[in-house]
Amino acid sequence: MKFTPEYAALQTQLHQRGDYGISGSRYAGYVTDLAKKLETRDILDYGAGKGTLQKSLPFPIQNYDPFIPEFSARPTPTALVVCTDVMEHIEPDCLHEVLADLQSLTKVCLFLQIATRPAVKFLADGRNAHLIQQPINWWVPKLMEYFDLQNLSGQKGEFISIWTPKEPK
Repeated sequence: MKFTPEYAALQTQLHQRGDYGISGSRYAGYVTDLAKKLETRDILDYGAGKGTLQKSLPFPIQNYDPFIPEFSARPTPTALVVCTDVMEHIEPDCLHEVLADLQSLTKVCLFLQIATRPAVKFLADGRNAHLIQQPINWWVPKLMEYFDLQNLSGQKGEFISIWTPKEPK
């Protein structure tokens, strides 16, 4: 995951509060259903935060979060990559590098949840924790540079989507 050193310090500070990076468990049902359809347990939680998705699943998965020491090791590609409540936190200048990284780690399918609204949390420098607050129609073309859309459902303030990786250029 690409990020600046200044942003890494801000994210590390926010994670130390304890109430940040805890939403993964909300998507355990989606992930379980998708894993069954794909007949896999080869799963990576990209931006795992406190690892709440892992704690909600009955089998082990890879957890990656560069701002959490125990999850900061470079992950290996997996059949299913899960990325929830992450993309909106990416520094805008780093977005394409992060999308390319997701593409390189996704063997079969990417499950994405992206908030399109402001976060309730703020970084220590005063910025909203959601650095990218854009609607679905802003996100889809950017994602389509790296992935093919399989399914998309929008909800108030967020959307959930499923993607398959394109061959890297």
